[in-house]
Amino acid sequence: MTLVDMGIPALRSGLPSLDGRPDTPLLVDRFGRVARDLRVSITEKCSLRCTYCMPEEGLPPIPRDELLSADEIIRLVTLAVRELGVREVRFTGGEPLMRRELEQIIAGCHDAVPDTPLAMTTNGVGLEHRAKALRDAGLSRVNVSLDTVDRLDFTRLTRRDRLESVLNGIRAARDVGLTPLKVNAVLMRENLAGAPDLLAWCLAEGAELRFIEEMPLDADHEWARDHMVTAADLLDVLGKRFTLTETGRIDPSAPAERWLVDDGPATVGIIATVTRKFCDTCDRTRLTAEGRLRSCLFSDHEFDVRGAMRAGATNDEIADLWRGAMWQKWAGHGIDAAGFVPPERTMGAIGG
Repeated sequence: MTLVDMGIPALRSGLPSLDGRPDTPLLVDRFGRVARDLRVSITEKCSLRCTYCMPEEGLPPIPRDELLSADEIIRLVTLAVRELGVREVRFTGGEPLMRRELEQIIAGCHDAVPDTPLAMTTNGVGLEHRAKALRDAGLSRVNVSLDTVDRLDFTRLTRRDRLESVLNGIRAARDVGLTPLKVNAVLMRENLAGAPDLLAWCLAEGAELRFIEEMPLDADHEWARDHMVTAADLLDVLGKRFTLTETGRIDPSAPAERWLVDDGPATVGIIATVTRKFCDTCDRTRLTAEGRLRSCLFSDHEFDVRGAMRAGATNDEIADLWRGAMWQKWAGHGIDAAGFVPPERTMGAIGG
């Protein structure tokens, strides 16, 4: 099996070019954006098999010695915050709850950079049993992926009958104070009719719901522009049950546009990655589970920071590698381009 068969692109070798880059410690790119939001994937494993994210059999396992260790993750998060201007860190997967050292990773990062918000994106399975320990370790908040509150639809979309565990996990996170609590739902034809019920459930449970347009990151490569559900489609469906008033974005770099629901104060968000793209304000930088720097969700240009660390690179050398990787960032994802080619990695292999 090749790296491409596994959904892992070949690495870029050497130090990325810094030609023309301004003299700043921050993670700037050629288009004037500054990356301040770090996403750290800590595992490829997942307890669900969502059709838009993973193949039915799951991703090929990454050998343990090829994963970033807990100490390596803590070192990189500390460097990103102290030297590169990162202001928020989010742990992703796969499913981060599948990583045994999750609490250790969070506690180590919190001890090193105590003023930096540490968040997690999770599917919520098993969260009810770990929410308090995660909060005590220093986790600030969670985003929980939940596409429907209909059990049959949930089982069909995730290939697992675990809806009750997810709902309990959301409630547990809320109860221990992992807030603001956000629920992320991917828009698909299969769950569009149930979108108002999902919104009603989130309103009742005190969670902020954000719908996300499906992106061409599915393992089965079945995504098609003419089949996807758009933000406009969703607003039509929600508008039949709720009064929605657009309020825009609180932060220009935030991906979600927001609407007041029935005059507020509750809101619903829509992340329209495809039809209302926001690439020009993107402020993210990414680390994959096996320690590769990735400047864009849709770019297969990756740089091996794990290899550099294990070869003895200093913090200054790693910082320059990271700065160079972000200097190469694309202007946008290019989904609308005639020659668009989806990335080799699926969403589950990149981290949300």
